Amino acid sequence: MQFIDTHTHIYDEAFAGEEDAVILRAREAGVAVMLQPDVDSRERDAMFALVDRHPGELYAMLGLYPGSVDKGWRGEIDAMLRYRDRKVVALGEIGLDYHYGAEFAAEQREAFRVQMELAAEMDLPVNIHLREATEDFFRIMDDCRGLHLRGSLHAFSGSYETFQRVQKYGEWYVGIGGVVTFRKASLAEAVKRIPLDRIILETDSPYLTPTPYRGTRNESKYIPLIAAKVAELKGLGVDEVAEVTTASARRLFNI
Repeated sequence: MQFIDTHTHIYDEAFAGEEDAVILRAREAGVAVMLQPDVDSRERDAMFALVDRHPGELYAMLGLYPGSVDKGWRGEIDAMLRYRDRKVVALGEIGLDYHYGAEFAAEQREAFRVQMELAAEMDLPVNIHLREATEDFFRIMDDCRGLHLRGSLHAFSGSYETFQRVQKYGEWYVGIGGVVTFRKASLAEAVKRIPLDRIILETDSPYLTPTPYRGTRNESKYIPLIAAKVAELKGLGVDEVAEVTTASARRLFNI
């Protein structure tokens, strides 16, 4: 079986000095490819340096994370654009996040629109970070309908109805991670109903570690645990989950 982790921050300081060992452990667990979402200018060089050391195993995204948006967001976008000629597989992680407050909500919305337009211009999928901003997200999706975008909702924890709603905009997938293994997670019921060919797997490591390792640092090597839970919920074999989710990730991100 071969897996793809479609969202993992191996360049994060939580892995400092251990990056190669983390990648090796993932590979030994059957995780052949790991996608690196961009956050902002503080970490971008480290991300690309790590990707350059592991061609064919690690791939980079390019984007400004909503939690990094403030009044100086245009300067961050300008800094990001200096990398647009690098090989990237998506614009991400981009989106909206009001969890810690809405002080820069207007700036987040504007930065999101700009990056959606850039994704269309570059003919790239988008990897969306969405937290406590669902209605604003769908308003922007309506405004951007003519861009014919495709993409994934990273760290999806929404309802089946939210999944259905995003399908109206084209080729859209949901990234399922460690949350699906949590005992009280309502996500399990949605996963039962979401078609397997619209699910891709992710860890969001070093965050959201799956059960039974919750509370410790997450790694890409735990993707098989997430796949096993998806298989259990759907009454399928893990090999089928691996095959279908890997094919979907390769198709969406053109890898």
